[in-house]
Amino acid sequence: MEEFKSINRRGFIKQSVALGALTTLGSFPTFAKHRASEVRLTILHTNDVHSRIEPFPLDGSKYQGLGGVARRSTLIQKIKREEKNVLLVDSGDMFQGTPYFNMFGGKLELELMSKLGYEAGTFGNHEFDNGLSGLVKYLDKASFPFLTANYEFAGTVLEGKTQDYIILSKGGLRIGLTGVGIDIEGLVDPNSYKGMKYLDPIPVVNRIAKMLKDEKKCDLVICLSHLGYKYEDDKVSDIKLAANTRYVDIILGGHTHTFLDEPTRIKNLDGQEVWINQMGFAGIRLGRLDIVFNKSTGNKEFIAQHYAIDQRLDRQVTG
Repeated sequence: MEEFKSINRRGFIKQSVALGALTTLGSFPTFAKHRASEVRLTILHTNDVHSRIEPFPLDGSKYQGLGGVARRSTLIQKIKREEKNVLLVDSGDMFQGTPYFNMFGGKLELELMSKLGYEAGTFGNHEFDNGLSGLVKYLDKASFPFLTANYEFAGTVLEGKTQDYIILSKGGLRIGLTGVGIDIEGLVDPNSYKGMKYLDPIPVVNRIAKMLKDEKKCDLVICLSHLGYKYEDDKVSDIKLAANTRYVDIILGGHTHTFLDEPTRIKNLDGQEVWINQMGFAGIRLGRLDIVFNKSTGNKEFIAQHYAIDQRLDRQVTG
């Protein structure tokens, strides 16, 4: 088994230190080396982590022993050593769920996500639990931008502190990202988001995705969504968003805590496939999508997998 550097969980949480003890892992899936004409982008993603800093306790519950930020860090570092072009993103609800949020108000979650190397996120409804002032209080602890294209914060303390989209460069590829959130009416105390305006995400995403592809010449457009996977009624979901938009290649979702063993593929308005993925909740899984771009033909190939965040990432060796 391969040996590689990890992070000691206790030290990581209490001191936010970087590399610690050596750790070993069992084998994880790998991919064949790509040809010179190809570029591979590896997207890692989480959603609805809900302040699950440490693993679930060993108490006989359904998810006992699973999750944990230090374990996720170990895995992310391993993948980053193996792959040249890695993008790490989150689809919201990183707050609320354990005493860590009650004690630190989101500061710890954002600091740890920054240390793990997240490059973009979007807001879930629980990001508003302490109000706009509580959210903005620690927003500077995030070294990455929050993409909230269908939330307008004009005239509030959050004005100018989020973005509609960003463009990142990876291996010569232009990656456009946007983000949308659920209508929080009925989910959050109205006083906690006073002054914020919610916009229908479908026309918003259509406008931004078209701009990213046509004007900004992005090779890939990703939407970070906290809309929810699907519903029985007409409520906007990831499924509905994919079917009613153009130019979006991937939707990485959240909110409904849906464990997808493989991405759902939906035809958009132009008959093109949109890949939708979601990784449940509490950091139990880390999602991975590898997209291989052929620079000669312009074609791209998608490969999906996910990892369980479990005790295999705790094994340490001495010496």
